Amino acid sequence: MSRTGAREGGDFVVLTAESSVPGTVCPSRSVREWTTPSCHRRGEWPTCSGPSAMASRGADEPSSKSGSPDGEGGVPEHRSLLRQRLAVKELVDTEATYLHMLRLCGSDIRSRLQQLPQGDLDVLFSNIDEIIKVNGRFLHALQETASKEEEQVSLIGNLFLEFQEELEQVYKVYCAGYEQALQLVEAYRKEPELQREIQGILEAVVPQAGSSGLTFLLVTPLQRITKYPLLLQKILENTPPDASAYPILERATSALQDVNANINEYKMRKEVASKYTRVEHLSLRERLARINTHTLSKKTTRLSQLLKQEAGLVPRTEDKEFDDLEEKFQWVSLCVTELRSNVAAYLDNLEAFLGCRPHECNLDIPGGPVVQYCHLARDLQLEAFLNFKQRLEGLVWRPLCSLAGALAGPRNLIRKRLDKLLDFEQVEEKLLEVGSVTYEEEATRHTYQALNSLLVAELPQFNQLVMRWLGQVLRTFVALQRDLAKQVLQRAEGSTAQLPHHHFSEPAFRKLVEDALGQSSNQLRSFQETFEKVPPPPTMQPRLPGSERQVQALLSSYGPGKLYQVTSNISGAGTLDLTLLRGQIVALLQSKDTKGNSGRWLVDTGGHRGYVSAGKLQPYRMAPSEELRGPARPHEDSRRLTPEPTPAPVPSVPTTTQVVAAYAFEARSSHEVSLQAGQPVSVLEAQDKKGNPEWSLVEVNGQRGYVPSGFLARAPSPAPWGWSLPS
Repeated sequence: MSRTGAREGGDFVVLTAESSVPGTVCPSRSVREWTTPSCHRRGEWPTCSGPSAMASRGADEPSSKSGSPDGEGGVPEHRSLLRQRLAVKELVDTEATYLHMLRLCGSDIRSRLQQLPQGDLDVLFSNIDEIIKVNGRFLHALQETASKEEEQVSLIGNLFLEFQEELEQVYKVYCAGYEQALQLVEAYRKEPELQREIQGILEAVVPQAGSSGLTFLLVTPLQRITKYPLLLQKILENTPPDASAYPILERATSALQDVNANINEYKMRKEVASKYTRVEHLSLRERLARINTHTLSKKTTRLSQLLKQEAGLVPRTEDKEFDDLEEKFQWVSLCVTELRSNVAAYLDNLEAFLGCRPHECNLDIPGGPVVQYCHLARDLQLEAFLNFKQRLEGLVWRPLCSLAGALAGPRNLIRKRLDKLLDFEQVEEKLLEVGSVTYEEEATRHTYQALNSLLVAELPQFNQLVMRWLGQVLRTFVALQRDLAKQVLQRAEGSTAQLPHHHFSEPAFRKLVEDALGQSSNQLRSFQETFEKVPPPPTMQPRLPGSERQVQALLSSYGPGKLYQVTSNISGAGTLDLTLLRGQIVALLQSKDTKGNSGRWLVDTGGHRGYVSAGKLQPYRMAPSEELRGPARPHEDSRRLTPEPTPAPVPSVPTTTQVVAAYAFEARSSHEVSLQAGQPVSVLEAQDKKGNPEWSLVEVNGQRGYVPSGFLARAPSPAPWGWSLPS
């Protein structure tokens, strides 16, 4: 059963040397290991064994044995050297004890907790195997320094500097997942029977864990990484400043402090990411319930900041590194989405193919090859193709769906970063004007910085991982296709002998296929040349009814060279995007947006201004002035804009009542009627209600409506005429 429903949050501060967890002993200002009991008394050696207690005694109070020579008139250097050696010994010995505890967690305890789901075990023990490897090599190197007593302190300092990066990498992953592990532990405590089983296993393997249970083990790596700076500091305090090892120890101590600071920063970023990557499926009622004065104020402020940036009133924060990463992420997301769509279509076609069973039909051909064909088709249908479909779903489709789902988290983070960036810019403006910000505003700054740093650090790795995953899916798909072809050929080996050209050699068969394809290509080319002589349908979209005044106003304001026509309906998605209908006329104001994107144009509709996709606009071509003769054709020089500022008159509909549709037309509203090419049409009025001759009121199949006048032509004469393809 899953434990993911455990409570969120926790009061444990991860990486401070004085932190504590109920039921565990936390490191104090002395450098003794938390697992070692404090059993010594003032003025005498401890009765319990262990270097931790000895180091504590040497660090905090002088013993009766070592203190008498150093009393009044003793040698302080000897005392410092003794403390230094005890601190070094404590470092080495407690490292061995710590590594032994890790190995117990990684092998014995984890193997006995098989009643827990594998997902829970992965969360509880995280990357403890990697920590064991790193600390195992570190302990081995520490123990080797004992053979060089005079240089041991310097070697230890250099050793910490050498392992600095590795320690940070493995411990930051463990510390980032610690809170989630604590949530599971709390969930287990709510199930008494399960808690008793876990406690019994821990008491058998690690008796000193006591009632703390799993918390005792989980906190061990956190306490160890915070202990390293304290141990190095104790060695440094007992090292003479003029010693050659002193600067090395200083750098090592500072390096381990930086490691702890970086781990804390990484953990904070992960917490922010975890908060914003959750995908919530809320109903409309639940979303409305979340709206309050604070959220409305925050969203209004963000919208105001965005509008100021779009209008150029305030500068936009530029981050070239993040913009490049986001662009690559969007490209990768598009690849995954397109491939998923294509595989879905492929599976649908495969399902339709499997639904066709020609071998079950009665071909009414007696015996022989027909029977053999039916057996082969049945074999392929029930085994080869069905097995291929199952493997395709398991090895390609499901991993591809999982990959698409994995994109949701980063996509939410990128979207949330934009919101936080707008908040960050507001705070920065206030900071420049006033010179100070509130605590909440400072937290807003930190939230954006944490989100941005996390994305910049991890998006490259995520993009690379997705590309490798995508490549593996494609390679698997190709391999499945190859296996299918191989199986089909093997199963059809006996049936290929029935083919009419089975006796041909491969070169001869190849030439036969090439000749057949060449002949077909010549036929297609001949058909294409003949077909190109047919008048194409008009490329100019019909204008919307009643748009004459708008077009005249745009012409007088901008001239014909700036007019464009919408080729398909546009639904505005953004705040400044316009919603336009196909055929609407607009004037171009700027051929790029504020970001310099040439794919979004700023246009004027005569009443509103906003952005539209450049790909859905085409230059507006004025209608030809000459009378239409025969079927309506587009302007001869359609690539050249009409230089005159006023629109030329459109071709009028023939005065005869009965005409035909020269081209197909699809109605876009209830005032229009659809046409099919060659369909008889009765013209009721050769203009619309405003006298615009571009639209005609017609009746088709008992339905009345407006159609473009240019789509109508005179009815053909009774004599046979027209064109035909050559035989």
